[in-house]
Amino acid sequence: MTSTDPFDSALDLLRRLNPSTTALNVQRLCTLSPSLTDDLLESVDIPLTTRKCRVTQRDFLCCDYNRDGDSWRSPWSNEFEPPLEESEVSEGVTPSEKVRKMEVRANEAFDVYRELYFEGGVASVYFWDVEGGFAGAVLLKKAVSPGGNSTGSWDSIHVFEALDKPPRQAHYKLTSTVILSLGTGAEGLGKMDLAGNMVRQVEQDMPVDDDMSHVANVGKMVEDMEIKMRNLLQEVYFGKAKDVVGDLRSIAPLSETNRDRATQREMISSMGK
Repeated sequence: MTSTDPFDSALDLLRRLNPSTTALNVQRLCTLSPSLTDDLLESVDIPLTTRKCRVTQRDFLCCDYNRDGDSWRSPWSNEFEPPLEESEVSEGVTPSEKVRKMEVRANEAFDVYRELYFEGGVASVYFWDVEGGFAGAVLLKKAVSPGGNSTGSWDSIHVFEALDKPPRQAHYKLTSTVILSLGTGAEGLGKMDLAGNMVRQVEQDMPVDDDMSHVANVGKMVEDMEIKMRNLLQEVYFGKAKDVVGDLRSIAPLSETNRDRATQREMISSMGK
């Protein structure tokens, strides 16, 4: 009789629960089995949380890439919130001076990007050193409550690795995750809860003139990926919902709809021949 891996069981359970409560479910699993905490936080994408930098008084996003124990590094001050204990100060992982300069420039650039595309929300960028280059995470979050019981949130997590490719190029590998949650409730319409995530990955070689070229290259890749994923989410969420509603109650008589579909199939079949 084979034993079941607790980590696999936890992931299997999360896949069967409501995506809108993933963060709460992960917290409960970590409480039930503390030994799985690090693995779950590294493997499960959950909506981003926000903290305030005590030095700059600016909000920043928290994720596993800027976490050290129960503290998170602020991209604005490069200090941890809450502060690490005196005995742990040397354990706080921060980027090298070269990578930190790129991180500062990237945060400035994506703060403009956030305002242009989201008109609000919070953006944070974190870089760290890896052998042969560097890696990073670009985080974006916006939550809205337009009124009544309607809510919505968008969380995007872009994790990339940039490896030097002499003489003047770099190889980028980008993994992007978007978590979308929509909810509404009214006496006349009832309650609707729509939540889920999408993951996409891309690799690309791009020219590099200096260190700051990395910021422009990553920015372009993230921008292109977000536009593609936004269009895909619109098609998956709303296009599919429209098809289902159309099958339940057609605007035109069903006889006309079925005749049009038969004509379409006939045309496709003749083109194949």
